[in-house]
Amino acid sequence: MKLKKEIPLKRIHFPSATYFLFCAIAMLFLASCSSSRRVANSSPEFTIIQTAKSYRGTPYRYGGTTRAGIDCSALVYHAFAAAGVQLPRTSTEQSKLGKKIPEGKILPGDVLFFATGKKKKEVSHTGIVTEVQKKEVRFIHASTSRGVTEDYLSNSYWTKAFLFAKRLETK
Repeated sequence: MKLKKEIPLKRIHFPSATYFLFCAIAMLFLASCSSSRRVANSSPEFTIIQTAKSYRGTPYRYGGTTRAGIDCSALVYHAFAAAGVQLPRTSTEQSKLGKKIPEGKILPGDVLFFATGKKKKEVSHTGIVTEVQKKEVRFIHASTSRGVTEDYLSNSYWTKAFLFAKRLETK
């Protein structure tokens, strides 16, 4: 049996400053490609999202408007009220406000509307977009089974129920 002679691999040595510069440029490039959309801490959308998130874990209650139990439209109502925006109390009425947004242009703070009832085209559920990252839309809502929680629009249940997104005036 004949043994093959191993050829040693050459190692490339970078001086530390060059290596640091290479890593810094790579990180900047990768960060610019992530297409993550977040909101500034001073924006009304930040207040809306943080208020909604403060309700996480609150149980669902049809017609509920408090931390003891809340429904989807009350969550949206209270979150926007924290930013000084008065909305109607029901998801159907809320859906009549604002400007429709194409799915590819959704931003944090936008409101999503769904048809989760028997009528396939009638608004019956709503949620607030909390994050958009690489076209993945995450939203917070009051789920009948899990209370206030976050989900992804790409989940098959929500994709089928999704009707449209709206951007509501916050200024």
